[in-house]
Amino acid sequence: MTDAEHAALQQVAEETWTREFLAGPTRTRLTELPPQDGDRAPDLTLPDSAGRDRRLSEFWADGPVHLVFTRHFGCGCLADRWEQLRPARARIAEAGATLVAVCQADPPRAAVVAARRGYDFRLLCDPELVAYQAYGLPEGVPATITQDFPWRPDDTETSEEWTASRRGTERTLVDHPWQLPGKFVIAAGGRIMLAHRAQYCEDFPLTEVLLGAIAAARA
Repeated sequence: MTDAEHAALQQVAEETWTREFLAGPTRTRLTELPPQDGDRAPDLTLPDSAGRDRRLSEFWADGPVHLVFTRHFGCGCLADRWEQLRPARARIAEAGATLVAVCQADPPRAAVVAARRGYDFRLLCDPELVAYQAYGLPEGVPATITQDFPWRPDDTETSEEWTASRRGTERTLVDHPWQLPGKFVIAAGGRIMLAHRAQYCEDFPLTEVLLGAIAAARA
């Protein structure tokens, strides 16, 4: 992908962030019971960062999967989570789980970010948030996303200030600003052993909790 093509995709992603930020969160309440521990995991087909369609069940066909739903690529807590996950990666792999992540970007943009940040795991792309919704991951509210900032609808001054100050950095504001992340451990065959839906950006489960769920999945 050329620099010009990447810039065009970034521009569209920034416009998405601005539009959703100005409108505010709309999907903050679950309208039906989401998949729980012990339920079958939703099996969807998503493109990976190379543009190849992948079915989620192919990853849990032979063993447990550590399935991570990320925030948007410009979120500071996503960078924090990756730094936290790095030293735990070996322990999770030794426990027998495969790490697969779902992001909000389209495949070409996801591939650029993955290469730049050194993501060495499978990255699936869900710009329409179909999988996020299937796994019961809602949007956060201003108190859990912007936290102490007094968000107001249609606050173009703040959105322009934030996007301009972060454009061209690893914290470029793109995609959906309100979507919350989540983490799941899924056993071989597709049964959910752990469903962790973040209540706020930095709501990460402990590594020991993940390892316990992986052990249960293998048992």
